[in-house]
Amino acid sequence: MHIYVTDHNGKEHELEALDGWRVMEVIRDWGLPIKAECGGACACATCHVFVDPDWQDKLHAASDEEEDMLDMVPDVKDNSRLSCQILMSEELDGLKVSLAPSAKPDAEVA
Repeated sequence: MHIYVTDHNGKEHELEALDGWRVMEVIRDWGLPIKAECGGACACATCHVFVDPDWQDKLHAASDEEEDMLDMVPDVKDNSRLSCQILMSEELDGLKVSLAPSAKPDAEVA
């Protein structure tokens, strides 16, 4: 299983992913620069990603808690999600996301 992650410089990375892992964990464990301060507890918005439009409808809807966290980021878009709230599965093999500016390790989140 793989995900495709575009980093802050516009370079796409193909990352091997495991079933049941959070997308945030995959990105972090492969060494891409993602803040992910709360470690997946949906208590911050520092793992913010933009989901490729072709994949948006394949994800479960964001919870109210996730929506509340996304309200804190200045660069939120219609395709914004917290990568800690997306669990990998066979159905998401090939998922494409881009790291949001607010997920950059030196970024300030409101």
